[in-house]
Amino acid sequence: MSTTSQPDLEVSARPSMPRSRQRTVSDARQRLTSSSGTKASYDFELLSEYANTRNSGKIAMPVVVIALSLLALIWVPPFAVGIWAGSVILTHFGVVLTCRQFLNSPKVEFEARRHTTTFIVAETIYGLAWSSLALFAFAEAGQDVLVIQWAMLMVGIAANAISSRAIPSATLANSAPAVLTVGTTLVLSQGMLSYALALLAIGGGVFFNFLSRTLHRSALKTIEHRAEKDSLIYELEEAKLMSDEARREAEQANIAKSRFLATMSHELRTPLNAIIGFSEVMKSELLGPMEHPQYKDYSGDIHASGEHLLNLINELLDLSRIEAGKYDLSEEAISLVDIGEDCRRMLEIRARAKSIELVAEFDEAMPKLWGDERAVRQVCLNLLSNAIKFTPQSGRITFKIGEGDGGTQIMSVRDNGPGIPENEIATVLSSFGQGSLAAKTAEQGAGLGLPIVQKIMELHQGRFDLFSKLRFGTEAIASFPKSRVLNAMAPVKERPKLKIYKTAKG
Repeated sequence: MSTTSQPDLEVSARPSMPRSRQRTVSDARQRLTSSSGTKASYDFELLSEYANTRNSGKIAMPVVVIALSLLALIWVPPFAVGIWAGSVILTHFGVVLTCRQFLNSPKVEFEARRHTTTFIVAETIYGLAWSSLALFAFAEAGQDVLVIQWAMLMVGIAANAISSRAIPSATLANSAPAVLTVGTTLVLSQGMLSYALALLAIGGGVFFNFLSRTLHRSALKTIEHRAEKDSLIYELEEAKLMSDEARREAEQANIAKSRFLATMSHELRTPLNAIIGFSEVMKSELLGPMEHPQYKDYSGDIHASGEHLLNLINELLDLSRIEAGKYDLSEEAISLVDIGEDCRRMLEIRARAKSIELVAEFDEAMPKLWGDERAVRQVCLNLLSNAIKFTPQSGRITFKIGEGDGGTQIMSVRDNGPGIPENEIATVLSSFGQGSLAAKTAEQGAGLGLPIVQKIMELHQGRFDLFSKLRFGTEAIASFPKSRVLNAMAPVKERPKLKIYKTAKG
């Protein structure tokens, strides 16, 4: 029976107390109110086990008594056997009735000491009934009667010790009267056999009481382990509920953040368009030459800063849309090679400005791919831009587009830049994350490029892998699944299977 069904047994501490302090105070108070020195809730479990055991043996014990009585009739007069059997069966049912009253009583009325005392009194009366075995010696003096008297005593002590094991004091109460009276009559009968049987009776009583206490400790340990298990299960359930609540709050906060970023990014782009447009007019001197040349430089700085800020806002907007689930793919048949060529041409000037050798290796015979052209183009531009940004002067970048394992299509960008420490790769792939070495040796950015690439690839059911090692460069691979490859369609163009483009240094 679970201890959670007895709310009156649990003593709660002030809500302001820590959980461990509450448990310590509760345990201390329960030990003070316990009749066994453990916990009041454990007392209830032990008393319930005792009552159930006695109640389940309500028929078995009278059957044993009747069987012993029939055997004793061979040597003992019927009146003595009848007195003993009648008193034992009557008091046995008295004990069973007491146990039933306990089992049927409301749990809120449980008082460990009162019920324990009641059971001990009932067991004492029951033990006195068993002590009427002493009548056998007075009814018929003979060695056979002494032996059958001792044997019946041992059977009774053993049966009662097993039945009342949950309350050791009850075992002592039902065995002590019989052991004392029968032992006394055996000693008074004199003779070596009588003395030996008396000694065995006392030894049997001690042994079965010791056995009862051992079984009681075992039962108490079982109850303690069950209570600890229930407590752990409760704490796990509570921790799970708290974790689920925290996760829901985090998800709601993340959605709110994404919505805020999307709204603010949209609002900021409107004035930025005007700033970029007017600064472009001023820088180009469309309305006439500026009187001071430095003003032209200032307008160029304004235009460059505005474009940088607009790119950052666009990245924020894309990331917030993806995280909020508002980034919808406009899918169609596209060619990775065509997109790669366009992106290479767009960034070729930037690579040449840093004297970086940009080598492009495209598999022209690849079939088309089902995907969002704008999103795939953004993946390509982000990977190439990152490589150019972090590759030092006179470095080398290899840009490959071809077939991967299992019919996939891959886009790979490898550079010989400073590389990323292995323990920082997870940081680089997180939103606004930047590697320590890369942040010191390259242009500053928001750290959104690779996270956007990763999320776009997830929307295409593909994968994005980043491999890097310090001083050996970095390789970024975007893989599109076979399910998006349109094998039934003809190749994009009739060209040589492999074409290599190189951008000369300088």
